[in-house]
Amino acid sequence: MIAETVCSAVSAAGLGIAVVTAYRKRYLAAARIAAYSLIPVALVMTGVVGWAADTAFSPTAWAGFILLGGSWALFATTRAVERRRGGTRQERKAARSAAREPVAPASSAPALRPTARPANRPAARGEASEDFSDIEAILKKHGI
Repeated sequence: MIAETVCSAVSAAGLGIAVVTAYRKRYLAAARIAAYSLIPVALVMTGVVGWAADTAFSPTAWAGFILLGGSWALFATTRAVERRRGGTRQERKAARSAAREPVAPASSAPALRPTARPANRPAARGEASEDFSDIEAILKKHGI
């Protein structure tokens, strides 16, 4: 009974604010406020408020919410541990077996020619890259 009265008061206050907003010629905002203020009355008329009030004061309902929270906590904990370990048991086993197998067992020839310079070795002092020559030209132009 108290919950229905509170919802009716909230709706009446919201409709009053909507009227004031419409008086100020902000019709779109007034319509939006009116829509929000009708929600509490609609919830009372559908019986949701009565059900929620009965649920809020029921010890059985609170025990159910506590069990739901506990199951969620267990689920979240197991997922966190599983992610930290690197997946399920089968996924870890498959990853270990894949790591043992060679990537390309048939390729035994070197990928680079013996005379080619590896990409990670820096260029010699005499060699100038085209990218750096452009930068050097810009720096020389500005006297740096």
